[in-house]
Amino acid sequence: MRGPDVSTSAKLAGAISAQFTARARWTPLEILFWLAAAATIWVLPEHHLILTEIVIWALLALSLDLILGYAGIISLGHAAFFGVGAYTAGLLAKHALVTEPVLGLLVAGLAGGLFGFATSFLVLRGTDLTRLMVTLGVALLVREVANRAAWLTGGADGLQGISMEPVLGLFRFDLYGHTAYVYSLVVLFVLFVIARRVVGSPFGLSLQAIKGNPLRASAVGIGQTWRLVGIYTMATAYAGIAGALLTQTTAFTSLESLSFDRSADALLVLIIGGTGHLYGGLIGAVVFRFAQDWIAAATPQYWQFWIGLFLVLIVLVGRDRIGGWFAPLRRLADRVSDWRSWRRAPSTQAGEEGRP
Repeated sequence: MRGPDVSTSAKLAGAISAQFTARARWTPLEILFWLAAAATIWVLPEHHLILTEIVIWALLALSLDLILGYAGIISLGHAAFFGVGAYTAGLLAKHALVTEPVLGLLVAGLAGGLFGFATSFLVLRGTDLTRLMVTLGVALLVREVANRAAWLTGGADGLQGISMEPVLGLFRFDLYGHTAYVYSLVVLFVLFVIARRVVGSPFGLSLQAIKGNPLRASAVGIGQTWRLVGIYTMATAYAGIAGALLTQTTAFTSLESLSFDRSADALLVLIIGGTGHLYGGLIGAVVFRFAQDWIAAATPQYWQFWIGLFLVLIVLVGRDRIGGWFAPLRRLADRVSDWRSWRRAPSTQAGEEGRP
């Protein structure tokens, strides 16, 4: 009796391991996406300034997607953690405490994560509407504190006098934004890889189970509180790093980094790109920032109207229908990514036929 049980357990463990391995495998579309992003370093050198902004927006949207798309925690105050990271990096550099960008980035992410951890217990206590109000209240409170503490933050004038050392002591920031863009893009890629592994792990799957049906998740023994606290802390650390990137690449930060507009824009980016896909925030940042720049240049007085109309069309047409337009491309990419499977299939079958 024990033999079949052990064999069944081994087969089940192997199937689960194979499933997670398949989820971790990079698809051709993903590889193409990042190759295209890397190519912009040489193909679009005159647009590195706006591309740096897009990367920062993408990282902020990615951090929001971790809690909204995978844990179902909606927030209207995500800019609070963005601003905490921005001011942390700025103050450390201004007072010559930490002037090396990478180290300052880590400290700013730690500050954002610690602040997120401290406020997570307030945010996670209520339902969606309560969470909206709490996150908005936290953001407004942090902004007012920064405004009142003008002796430290510069108040409405912003934090000035920031001077950054070369990245890793080798690459100095230039006026054209070349170093800033490459630096920001590398940071985005590294953090994206980490986020991709997290959401594809058993921990990430448990978060999706909690989002889909909290009662059922509790019934099967999935603890909710600490999982939600963990992903919330990680997301706020990402937001802090995004804010630090803005400060380091512009040598300036202000109360705008803590404003409600930034939180709302991050949410709009996710609406455009879609939640729960990781790439939604990245694609949404590209579309949103270029559309904003193009429309503002075409109609400076009415650009917000056209952005609003674009969002309304997305809602009316439906994201599923828009996604259906690209379904053939996705199916083709899936077939290409599975080429190893059908190449290995004959050898696998032959091995099975040779078994006694």
